[in-house]
Amino acid sequence: MAPRQRRRRQWHGRGLAACLGGAVVALGLAVSVTLGAAGPARADWRKPLADDFEGTTFAPGGGLFFKKNFEQSAGKVTFEKGPGAFSGKGYLKLSVRHICPPGREGCSERAEIWQRTRNRVPFGAGIWDGFAVRFAKPIPRDDHRYVIAQWKREIDPGAKGDWSPFLAIRMDRGKLFVTVETDWAKAVSVGPKGVRARCPAGQTPVWLRPKTHQMRALVVADRGFEKGDATDFNACTDRIRVTRHGAPLPQPGTKWVDYVIYSRPGAHGKGHIEIFADNRWIATVKGDIGFDAPGLGKNQYFKFGPYRDGEQGIWTMYYDDFRRSPQCRDVLKDAALCAKVR
Repeated sequence: MAPRQRRRRQWHGRGLAACLGGAVVALGLAVSVTLGAAGPARADWRKPLADDFEGTTFAPGGGLFFKKNFEQSAGKVTFEKGPGAFSGKGYLKLSVRHICPPGREGCSERAEIWQRTRNRVPFGAGIWDGFAVRFAKPIPRDDHRYVIAQWKREIDPGAKGDWSPFLAIRMDRGKLFVTVETDWAKAVSVGPKGVRARCPAGQTPVWLRPKTHQMRALVVADRGFEKGDATDFNACTDRIRVTRHGAPLPQPGTKWVDYVIYSRPGAHGKGHIEIFADNRWIATVKGDIGFDAPGLGKNQYFKFGPYRDGEQGIWTMYYDDFRRSPQCRDVLKDAALCAKVR
């Protein structure tokens, strides 16, 4: 139980100050990457963005950058070239190494690619994001927190609180799952601790987190999930509803998987998420999605790349073919599937 308890405490807060035990470690970038300071004017968020990583730095038309801070100093970005790409000849290699001091609770290690501030999308607006991803060997299979992509609402400077991503693709024990987060609300039912809830139709398993006034829903998982996985989700809510469309969430592997996600957060019942992988429709999520609290900004943003609690060793992921648009066909590129989304 000790590793599980340690991981729970880390999931509750990601305070950057907890990681700052000394001088900031210099970034181990394989190429020079320009910082993403916001320009004087905000770009039109409706303009499609894309980066196939064919160059030696981020493409101007993609709006992406590698952010510098202590947690990101664990990261290394390499613009790879060769036959291993998802499309074309270029792709990203993102790795994290161990930097967290011993006993420094709340410290994490990241190699995340961010969207520039001027390209962020209004919270409550709908946006499609697409990206291809594959895992390098060895794939972590320990009971630990790993995230490969996340969608968040802006947090204002000086705000009190730490809000989790309202949507995240996570991994634990070598198994992928997707979570949706929203403001805490009374559950329809609560089961015994340490046993994942089996909820009836119209309800979804949730992990209640009253101390942070948040609750996290388990909306879809890969086929490897077993009874002993995700046992924190011991309650059921009817505020988040999941419709599954038959295709499973892909398991972590060394083959490319092309994800397409539609994100329209709404903390008061109007949220809407669509999940696709390799042109297969996995799930629709509707209901309370995201947060509404003092200190939160007006925009949402997406970032991708390996992100973990402090851990020994190097963890590497590959990414390719990023694209974003408010129009489904620009990202999913399957008119028939796009027409089915409501």
